[in-house]
Amino acid sequence: MDHLGHDADEFLADHKLTRKDIGRWILNTGGPKILEATATALGLTRRDLDASRECLRKVGNLPSASMLMVREDVFKRRRPEPGAYSLLDAMGPAFCSELVLLRWQ
Repeated sequence: MDHLGHDADEFLADHKLTRKDIGRWILNTGGPKILEATATALGLTRRDLDASRECLRKVGNLPSASMLMVREDVFKRRRPEPGAYSLLDAMGPAFCSELVLLRWQ
């Protein structure tokens, strides 16, 4: 988690964006401690974690599938305005992280 904020900032900067440009965060559920560490690393609020927390509450931590569940929840219930950006952060074993930039239509 030590590098997540920096990595996200560099990734977004490559697209001429900052964290403030992200309308909805789509984060790996990972568990309560992972969500809190992610929030701290990225400077996120409780609202920013609502889709991930809801998914964790409903189905638990489904490592790879959780990203699809959180994305589906955002798509159906928390969809940002057209043109807004989302950053999807998927985590893997031994803490590897993949970032995907989405733009809503």
